[in-house]
Amino acid sequence: MTMQSVAKIRIKNLRLRTYIGIKDEEIRNKQDIVINVTVLYQANEAVNSNDIEKALNYRAISKAIIKHVEENRFALLERLTQELLDLIMAHRDVHHAEVEVDKPHALRFADSVSIALSESRNRAVAI
Repeated sequence: MTMQSVAKIRIKNLRLRTYIGIKDEEIRNKQDIVINVTVLYQANEAVNSNDIEKALNYRAISKAIIKHVEENRFALLERLTQELLDLIMAHRDVHHAEVEVDKPHALRFADSVSIALSESRNRAVAI
């Protein structure tokens, strides 16, 4: 039986600014958001070869997230979170991804409000 190496990549606390919200002030001014991403992929080839070409390029994923967030406007956290999840799942090697987007100070007396979404392909992945 061949061992399966499942890699869990985490991008933690990616702090960006974008237009997010529905109030006039939110539409006019960029706001801080914090993004956390977890990605699972089959890493056998990367583990066995020690070759960067066989690994999932998390730097490319991070750069794509930054570009998407900075170049667009969003009314809802749900929409932004889904668009980032779709961007990540477009990589064919990704088996499962979770994205959480926090909007700091969205509510009085709360550190932040966040939306988390996840998606999996039809392959079984052990964590």
